Amino acid sequence: MIAPMVLGAGLGFGLWAVAVWAFPPRPRLAVVLARLNTPAATPILATGDHGRTARMVAPLVRLQQGLGLPGESLRRDLAVAEIGVQAHLAVKAAGSVAGLAAPLIANLTLSTIGAGWGTQLPVLAGLTLAGVGFVLPDLQVRSRAAARRGEVRHALSVYLDLVVIALAGGAGVDAALHDASRVGDGWAFTQLRRALATARITRTSPWHSLRQLGDELGVTELAELAATASLAGTEGAKIRSSLATKAVVLRTHQLSAAEAEAQSATERMSLPLMLLFLAFLIFIGYPAIDQIVHSL
Repeated sequence: MIAPMVLGAGLGFGLWAVAVWAFPPRPRLAVVLARLNTPAATPILATGDHGRTARMVAPLVRLQQGLGLPGESLRRDLAVAEIGVQAHLAVKAAGSVAGLAAPLIANLTLSTIGAGWGTQLPVLAGLTLAGVGFVLPDLQVRSRAAARRGEVRHALSVYLDLVVIALAGGAGVDAALHDASRVGDGWAFTQLRRALATARITRTSPWHSLRQLGDELGVTELAELAATASLAGTEGAKIRSSLATKAVVLRTHQLSAAEAEAQSATERMSLPLMLLFLAFLIFIGYPAIDQIVHSL
């Protein structure tokens, strides 16, 4: 009964997906009005959707887009990881198709020599691998985005120290921001330079571009920094002391996060030790227990 149930569920899901693709749901009126009333801002993070895989599985990509994939949170992670939406959906589709076809092809190959696995096992294995191939790209993107957000937080504390040093040397705020961004290397400093270049081209405040970069990256510390600096600049507070305080707060948070991560890693290491100790007790006590059981 397992194989007919699985095949029936797969057929129903396929028919529902085709129906959604053929007749996509209309967006809500509130969403459409929000898009019309919100001015389009030029994104700072750049992504690309080019690739041979995206062209090969274009129908499956459109099907996933008709289902509303990816979500808003995953779209932000894709932007941080600099991966296009269509390229990501193409990888998910290719992974699902490969995972579904691999056990079936292997079963057909083995059946030619009389060593097939039957029907249920290849179908269940194919569905399982298809699910893994569909979910694994999302996990990889989220992991890469989290690593880049951590890189931005580390670079931001260093960047603020450089800005404070430039301000102490008598430079203006705009000059200090641009000069400090040219010192560092890496992906995080590249994004900071892109944000400041966008502010210069569009003739807007650099804090506005940094706040936009923080929103696109999902780094709340960068948005808070822009808000604090804007407030300090408009109300006459000392911008240098505000940035120095923010740098100290960032380093304190990073130290706390590092300590929490180290403690979590230590707790995870205790589980293999406990399992090893349990296996050692079983190894030591098994002869005695076996002797007692057979002597009764």
